[in-house]
Amino acid sequence: MATEGRAAMLIEPGKPAVVEDILLDPPGPGEVQVRVVASGVCHTDLTVKMQNGAGMKFPIVLGHEGAGYVEAVGDGVTHLQEGDPVVIAYRAPCEQCPACRRGDPRHCYMALRPKQRLRRKATGDLCSQVLRCGTFATRTIVHSKAAVKMPDNMPLEKACLIACGVITGVGATMNTTSVFPGASVAVIGCGGVGLSVIQGAKLCHAKQIIAVDVNPVKLEWAKKFGATDVVNAREGDPVAAVRSLVKDPWPGYEGGVDFSYEATGRMECIEQAVRMVNYNGIATTIGFPGPDDSVTLNVGNIDTGVYWNKVNLRVCHAGDTLPSHDFPLMAQFYLQGKLDLDGMVTGEIALEEVEDAFHTMETGNVIRSVIRL
Repeated sequence: MATEGRAAMLIEPGKPAVVEDILLDPPGPGEVQVRVVASGVCHTDLTVKMQNGAGMKFPIVLGHEGAGYVEAVGDGVTHLQEGDPVVIAYRAPCEQCPACRRGDPRHCYMALRPKQRLRRKATGDLCSQVLRCGTFATRTIVHSKAAVKMPDNMPLEKACLIACGVITGVGATMNTTSVFPGASVAVIGCGGVGLSVIQGAKLCHAKQIIAVDVNPVKLEWAKKFGATDVVNAREGDPVAAVRSLVKDPWPGYEGGVDFSYEATGRMECIEQAVRMVNYNGIATTIGFPGPDDSVTLNVGNIDTGVYWNKVNLRVCHAGDTLPSHDFPLMAQFYLQGKLDLDGMVTGEIALEEVEDAFHTMETGNVIRSVIRL
């Protein structure tokens, strides 16, 4: 028997999100139904809208940064039961691909996904779910291994942020490119992900964390979350500024940072990240690119070129997370006062205010809006 819910969805390309009734078929084998209580508004959802569905079939239920309580479990689900508090992951390892088979589930090729169980009540059409989640809804159905149990004392309106922005940033520093104690780090872009990179670098005991942005408000946020230095990229060459700030460089050498992280999705920022690192340093790109984006990297410059400076370039997808391990770890960091999630919630909104949140994301100073359901 179908269950009813409400969801913010895209009905057709080029149109605003609307809130409508949905019907949920019962969860199938290996699936769970979750009553969503909170969902962060991530830039990826806005990107899906701006890219006219990003290849998904309409209607599309938005949202992928959600937390709630298990309402029903499908056949074969034994690790969860009704009432369990969970955060929904969008990268639960498939256990079948080459990476999973060789024991590297952090680099799974194909995440587990539920069958389509959500339908638009008005038409009966099956709904796509952004990143297999669809958390801008009062209820959703996900693969059971994508529902990660939280401690009972973990507030879910904060826990939802772990699902994407926080784990992407913190995971970049712990999993994709591990920051060693005493390292110097540059972070380009101080939105939700960039601020999480800063928090991750701090958790890894980096000695120096240099935040780079064009927005003075975001640079102030960066200092609050752990940046030791800030660079306003509007005021000059950010590469030169970062390299000049590095403390204790090798004598006679104006060195760069040990690690740089680009969290903007802007191609020029990837180029800057590469030029900011020191000899054998690692530049990591996190931001979501457009389909035709490309970069030009200097290879031969004696100081900052890829060859002579022996630069390493890595790509971070969702913090290369293993949700079953990393999500509870992030929750423990929060409960121990080591990870600031409270400060990342700029405001709480209703489901009907999603379009306003998108507009604020594009034009205002916001880290995360959280939908309370």
